[in-house]
Amino acid sequence: MNPPILDVRDLRVHYETSRGPVQAVNGVSFTLREGERLGLVGESGSGKSTMALALMRLIRPPGRIVGGDVLLEGDNLVELTEEGIREVRLARIALVAQGAMNSLNPVLRVQEQIRDGLTDHGVKLSGKALDERVRELLESVGLRREVAGMFPHELSGGMKQRVCIAIAISLRPKLIIADEPTSALDVVVQRQVMYTLLKVQEDLGASIILIGHDMGLMAQVVDRVGIMYAGNLAEVSNVGALFQAPLHPYSQLLIASLPTLEVKGSFQGIPGLPPSLLNRPVGCSFRSRCPRAMEHCAIVEPHLREVEPDRRVSCHLY
Repeated sequence: MNPPILDVRDLRVHYETSRGPVQAVNGVSFTLREGERLGLVGESGSGKSTMALALMRLIRPPGRIVGGDVLLEGDNLVELTEEGIREVRLARIALVAQGAMNSLNPVLRVQEQIRDGLTDHGVKLSGKALDERVRELLESVGLRREVAGMFPHELSGGMKQRVCIAIAISLRPKLIIADEPTSALDVVVQRQVMYTLLKVQEDLGASIILIGHDMGLMAQVVDRVGIMYAGNLAEVSNVGALFQAPLHPYSQLLIASLPTLEVKGSFQGIPGLPPSLLNRPVGCSFRSRCPRAMEHCAIVEPHLREVEPDRRVSCHLY
């Protein structure tokens, strides 16, 4: 079997505050194979977006990566200099950020924003050839060539998000991180944008990490799912196995809370609230909300381990 394209080992990210460090990502480890689609899901505040920024080395003070390794095709991104990581971003690992409204410069035309990334990474093309490259990129994400000469405010939300995808794939990266790429769009446009993202991923033969809340969307588009809770991975599993028989009590409650066609008007939530990441509880962070908690859970923190082929869970029940 080929080595994984991405190998994340014990990644830890803290945000420093006057009351102490907020442990936003707390020892996360996972791998990603070439061409694979991995979904990261969890409640707000579970550490998903911090995870995306950490993989890109875009954590800024008061946040900092305090430990762990991020190996992209064998190169440790955590150890690279600022100049080194700048060369890797966009060329080998790219981010489609949450909310295209904030990702695009409002005073630059679309073509200038795509050109910037290309020229910054040493793409040496004449003016006409560069313009043609920009228009080809826009066509590859389903936009008309004329969009190149427009400003962001002239585009709809879905068009803006496609421009962000065009920028992300402009240098044919091996890994695309999409952080809730459809969160601000209506349902029809969501589907179109996701189709565009997955099509360009297949065309490039790239791997993708899709971050979001939408379990229904994950069920349709990813190969594996990582369930995040309080800065940790509670479970990592093939998508089919996860929905058929979730292992972690949090995964079970999360999937049980999804509406079904069989039972109408009956919604089941998860009692309680996630713990503070400032004062992390001793033992299992899900213990106070868990219907199957044991005495052992209050003392010893569980760690992610393989309990079935290609299924890892962080729970003392296994």
